Amino acid sequence: MTFPQRVTAHAPGSIGNLGPGLDVLGAAFTGASDSVTAEWFGEEGVTILDSGHPSLPTRADEHTSGLAALAVLERARANGVKLPHRGIGLTTRKGLPLSGGQGGSAASAVAGAVAVNALIGGPLERNDLLLACLTAEASVAGRHLDNIAPSLMGGVCLVRSLDPLDVVQLPVPTRLRVVLAHPDQQLRTAEARAVLPTSLPRETALAQMANVSGMVAALYSDDLPLLGRSMHDLIAEPARQALLPGFGVAKAAAIEAGALGASISGAGPTLFALCDSDVGAHRVAHALRAAYESCSIPAQVRVARIDTHGTRIETDALVGR
Repeated sequence: MTFPQRVTAHAPGSIGNLGPGLDVLGAAFTGASDSVTAEWFGEEGVTILDSGHPSLPTRADEHTSGLAALAVLERARANGVKLPHRGIGLTTRKGLPLSGGQGGSAASAVAGAVAVNALIGGPLERNDLLLACLTAEASVAGRHLDNIAPSLMGGVCLVRSLDPLDVVQLPVPTRLRVVLAHPDQQLRTAEARAVLPTSLPRETALAQMANVSGMVAALYSDDLPLLGRSMHDLIAEPARQALLPGFGVAKAAAIEAGALGASISGAGPTLFALCDSDVGAHRVAHALRAAYESCSIPAQVRVARIDTHGTRIETDALVGR
């Protein structure tokens, strides 16, 4: 059997908690990714050769790409896979902001898992990769797949269940555009999750269920006005808005400029807005930039599409066992 000498995986960023879809709806977006290169290495186990950022851990059992890689190797060995070398080295390149609400930790985990799986011959199927990444993400951001699934699979994903695993890819309307506004702030996922309510009035729970159902129906029927009407989050957004200076002003500006809807991407601080055309998206992007400027908050704003491909891999020369 032959193995690649080196594999690089590129995992796109993602919007978790898509609108009302707290922990159950996510979407990958184009234009930014985390990359992990996996290669054979002399030291036993998994070694982080480059963590991707000075503030990120350099131990494999603390870095999400390393944790995902270790989980992949554990699952592969349980299936009888024999490796040609003692160890694997990982090099991470961060294209996504730290604590930015753009699925950076999930993308690193996905890229690490996919790169290592390809390096060892690709023994794991999609669900095993999702579970390996879930092990990594649970250690830093909580046990949820709404960032992991779209980053791996692409598109918009519904996480119907974790136990047993059941993830559904949803259709993506061709006209759908995404505007991402990343203010000059950081918000750790643990801090954002800490403010979530521990109980809900029945009316709130029912309304949230109806909005998630409306989004799924809108994606299947290519009904962008329905998608916009369903983009109301009654749980996470009200709880987290106080942690995000300028968010309320920026969201109002996006809606006034014609966005279908807008909300917090993941745990924040990134704001995302959905639009129905390139022209409309650029108009909303201009409005968001001006809104954050009016609050004296620098923000990086860009227009993207839904990334329907998910993680991509590049392989190097083969080595025999």
